[in-house]
Amino acid sequence: MEIINSVFSWIIKKRIHQMELFIRYPKEVQNDVFLELINSAKNTEWGKKYDYRTIKTYQDYKDRVPLQDYESLKKDVSRIQQGEKNILWPSDIKWFAKSSGTTTGKSKFIPVSKESLEDCHYKGGKDLLAIYHYNHPSSKLILGKTLVVGGSTQLNQFKNGSYYGDLSAIIMKNFPVWVEQRRVPKMAIAVMDDWEEKIEKMAISTTKEDVSNISGVPSWTLILLRRILELNKIDNILEVWPNLELFMHGGVNFSPYKEQFKKLIPKFSMNYYENYNASEGFFGIQDQSGVEEMLLMLDYGIFYEFIEQGAKDKVVTIEGVELSKTYELVISTNAGLWRYKMGDTIQFTSLNPFRIKVVGRVKSFINAFGEELVIENAEKALSYTCAKTEAEVKEYTAAPIYFEDNQSGKHQWLIEFEKPPKDVIHFSRILDEQLKLINSDYAAKRSHDLVLGLPEVNSLRKGVFHQWMKQNGKLGGQHKVPRLSNHRKYVEELLEIKLDLKGT
Repeated sequence: MEIINSVFSWIIKKRIHQMELFIRYPKEVQNDVFLELINSAKNTEWGKKYDYRTIKTYQDYKDRVPLQDYESLKKDVSRIQQGEKNILWPSDIKWFAKSSGTTTGKSKFIPVSKESLEDCHYKGGKDLLAIYHYNHPSSKLILGKTLVVGGSTQLNQFKNGSYYGDLSAIIMKNFPVWVEQRRVPKMAIAVMDDWEEKIEKMAISTTKEDVSNISGVPSWTLILLRRILELNKIDNILEVWPNLELFMHGGVNFSPYKEQFKKLIPKFSMNYYENYNASEGFFGIQDQSGVEEMLLMLDYGIFYEFIEQGAKDKVVTIEGVELSKTYELVISTNAGLWRYKMGDTIQFTSLNPFRIKVVGRVKSFINAFGEELVIENAEKALSYTCAKTEAEVKEYTAAPIYFEDNQSGKHQWLIEFEKPPKDVIHFSRILDEQLKLINSDYAAKRSHDLVLGLPEVNSLRKGVFHQWMKQNGKLGGQHKVPRLSNHRKYVEELLEIKLDLKGT
């Protein structure tokens, strides 16, 4: 054990030193990444199309290559799925991360190269553990096992030897032997498609394991933990896993879930570390305990650009970003995504080093009446309202109710509470007041109830969101409940399920 600890300590110190270099020289590191990407792809079909051989500077790249999204790259990705090579990236791509947007029902298939697996996704996982151990030198994390609450994967129908599935499943499929030996549950369970059966088998199979850390999306992890407690007829998960000390989470805002985790894991020394890991790449890691910001990882084979929100066509690199401004993230990657708009919005909380927080999605907002209600407004207001009313939100979505019969419009919130407030009307009034304080446009539209009336909060029976996700084939994996919408499609579907459940 002493030898293992010594080797592990050496690895941590080496990587921390490397991180210190990109913290000290961020612009130089990003420029090296940029040049390496351009040089690697110069002989691809894409590289020839935009003459990568003659690109020498970022300005050349910016002037020559237009901004992209999935729709603009979809035909090229489809060709790669069917076996064509050297289209976007020179190495053979055999894996595709299936990703579903929160505002459309369409699936995206993100190419995952061997370079992005090794130099980005795996590197991110190793770095998270290195940072954690650096911050907690007395940790015994490596003595226990890692519970991965991941997705599913299946054979891609486009060509033999090519696969698609949730990113987490692709990562697990390619784990080295030494990592796989420390991971639970067994692969056959971990990649199951049926999430209800999967949760049951995970709960049964991991109960007797010595789990020291968990990696997963908060919502599904909570469901698993509660099922384990039910099966063992206990109310403290530490009775099952006494050495549990770390939950590595990402994908959704953790604030609405944190108190629920504390109830199930009543341990003062329990740690929660956030990571910003998407199908397209691994971007950020929480490098300090107890903070809500992440270190932007600059040496993962990803070159970053940022579109300033509210400033039309203003695109900058890390050299031009400013604190507290909201930017849409744009990436060029070692899997062949070129000037690809992620759809995520971030803010910089520090410029030395570069730290960020994810504040929302470009398409996740309500602007039916000029109120410009974005996801970060909703999350902050809900968090405050829950604290004031001692309520806990499990899932929610919101959409506008438009003008009708000379009445003002309003926002309709469908909320599945883990712990409901004593008075839903009181809850809606506090929520409304917080939204007014946070968002001046919303406050203006609420003036005298002329444009917007008091928000309508509907408390849904437990299980409604689960049933809706299941009916729409979006149960588990990378699928997320759409939070804010300018249309009423999701709201109407959920209300229909609510009525059906009442009748049963």
